[in-house]
Amino acid sequence: MNQRQLFLQHVGQTSPAPLALEIVKAKGTVLTDRKGKTYLDLIAGISVCNVGHCHPKVVKAIRKQAGDYLHLLVYGELVETPQVAYATLLTKLLPSSLNSVYFTSSGAEATEGAMKLAKRVTGRTQMIAFNHSYHGSTQGALSLMGDEYWRNAYRPLLPGILHLEYNDPAVLDFITTDTACVLLETIQAEKGVNPPKKSWLTALRKRCTETGTLLILDEIQTGFGRTGHLWGFEPFEIVPDIILLGKALGGGMPLGAFVADKALMDQFTLNPVLGHITTFGGHPVSCAAGLAALKVLLKEKWISEVPEKEALFRELLVHPAIQAIRSRGLLIAVEFESFEVNKRVIDRCISNGVLTDWFLFGSNCLRIAPPLSISKKEIKKACSIILEAIQSEYLR
Repeated sequence: MNQRQLFLQHVGQTSPAPLALEIVKAKGTVLTDRKGKTYLDLIAGISVCNVGHCHPKVVKAIRKQAGDYLHLLVYGELVETPQVAYATLLTKLLPSSLNSVYFTSSGAEATEGAMKLAKRVTGRTQMIAFNHSYHGSTQGALSLMGDEYWRNAYRPLLPGILHLEYNDPAVLDFITTDTACVLLETIQAEKGVNPPKKSWLTALRKRCTETGTLLILDEIQTGFGRTGHLWGFEPFEIVPDIILLGKALGGGMPLGAFVADKALMDQFTLNPVLGHITTFGGHPVSCAAGLAALKVLLKEKWISEVPEKEALFRELLVHPAIQAIRSRGLLIAVEFESFEVNKRVIDRCISNGVLTDWFLFGSNCLRIAPPLSISKKEIKKACSIILEAIQSEYLR
């Protein structure tokens, strides 16, 4: 059996038709398969590889840490330099109230930890989430997911969760002294890039403060420069009580985190002790990689270049078949009339050397979320291939 057959036979599958591309090398914005064919990566591992694939400084940090030590003990017991250094830098870059980092192995685990912390701090159980939201696929995170299609097969899920409409002022009336937390994406990514109204988010923050409810912002896709700001919530001029991080946090290695004030986080340390534990959360190699990636991101000009690159995509992607383009920095959704049209465009793009995808709650939208290091020349090449694919579909 060849590698593809072995993959289909022995690796747990998530859909009946995986892409099954056999990639053997990735560098910068380019993936290379076993036959030597290259693909310009427009999705960055779903907003993971913000500094590109295999950045030399990230690889160097991984190799160094692997030579020092790997896993030592369950999270939180030993002083591990990569964890300490990374947490220190992250908190310097966040508002002063977000000063304690709890590292996990993934964004979904960060969601789970934040849900537990909200219950522990407030003594309440009711939570508010939003339709067309995505926070991970574990049981707790799935309970928050804003679409019954994805939830229904796994019921019963956590009780006491209200699913409301994003951007709806009526949400404020549901936030009471019974509400432990309101948990939302700073920008709804899987909806096909749906941002909040600033006035709504401001009112949400005010109502949470009035009722003693924790406001939790999911920055797993919007963090680390993707929107043109280091953190997606910056333009909205509010500060959450807890922030969720993942994806780009690890620089290509598995890593998640939730960040809160130390006074909140310390409540995990007693009644019961070990209120939240993880074996591999904050793995030293992942923390070393993430720290190196963040330092690269801060040193390069890529974040400041995001608005110009966003504008170039929007300028070039013009076609009668495109019904809308929604974007916040280099998180872009190109909308077509149906999933079927979008899927044929995506398939042709991949065949012609551009890797893209669709959104969970916006299946008629083509996803563009490349490494922030993508060049203008690569953007022009990508748009040319996308337009050719659209025109081919348009002439069917």
